[in-house]
Amino acid sequence: MKAKDFVDLVVLAAVWGASFLFMRLGAPDFGPIALVQLRLIIAAVFLLPILYIRVGLNELGPDWQKLTLLGFLNSAIPFLLLTYSTLFVTAGFSSVINATAPLWGALIAWLWLSEKLRPIGVAGVFLGFVGVAILAGDKDSLAVPGSTLAVGAAVGGAFFYGIGANYAKRYTKHLNSLSVATGSMLYPALLMTPFAIWYWPESQPSVTAWVAIIAMGIASTGLAYILYFRLIANVGPARAITVAYLIPVFAVFWGALIIGEQVTPLMIVGCLIIFVGTALVTGMIPGKRYGKTSGG
Repeated sequence: MKAKDFVDLVVLAAVWGASFLFMRLGAPDFGPIALVQLRLIIAAVFLLPILYIRVGLNELGPDWQKLTLLGFLNSAIPFLLLTYSTLFVTAGFSSVINATAPLWGALIAWLWLSEKLRPIGVAGVFLGFVGVAILAGDKDSLAVPGSTLAVGAAVGGAFFYGIGANYAKRYTKHLNSLSVATGSMLYPALLMTPFAIWYWPESQPSVTAWVAIIAMGIASTGLAYILYFRLIANVGPARAITVAYLIPVFAVFWGALIIGEQVTPLMIVGCLIIFVGTALVTGMIPGKRYGKTSGG
């Protein structure tokens, strides 16, 4: 990997890791639905002129149904679930659970696309879920007591990322990656607009919440997709997937630095177990690698 590509990898992990902090800062003021709709539309507005300049807008029309469904599977639904979870759990906790997305992706690919899942991969899936179980029992990592449902929401977000990755692989691989990124942001944002208006917060959100959501839309969504697809083009999906190992590191770092979130021993143990499980499933230890991951 060239130095430039390594810098892209680290920056991508940093901005995707920051999305969990931004959700923690913005969700209490906006609520999950309004926050996600704004995140999607800001990202779409950021990506549209780039798409127009580079390849044009021709691909957005004919495949709008596929891009819309992909947008809900790979963006809107997991964004909603993860945003809800950050109302109750720390940014670092949520990001570690999100790192199970490649596990779900491999399991779904085996069930849906009949891709081979070797015994070592099965062991990796099992280890990953052991790590999640350990985290679920770590009450010190919860931002609010009694938030078991939020843990399930975070797992659900990672699960939908797994579905979205496989859907994209099967139905949108003929499209330009920038068209896929833009369309999968734009169409769900438009469809969610009436719900965002209905659930718009009664009191004016704070300046901090607005800054968080704008930064999340531009940096952690729009810019992140550009970096991710550039990494895939330059170093391939097998190496680009290693960003999954770095995202929780940055999420924990940003949460501890900016809002003083606690890092517990059980969180570290659960994180390490999930990382080992993910490495086994994706082929980082060793053998054939599985292809794609998602951010926050």
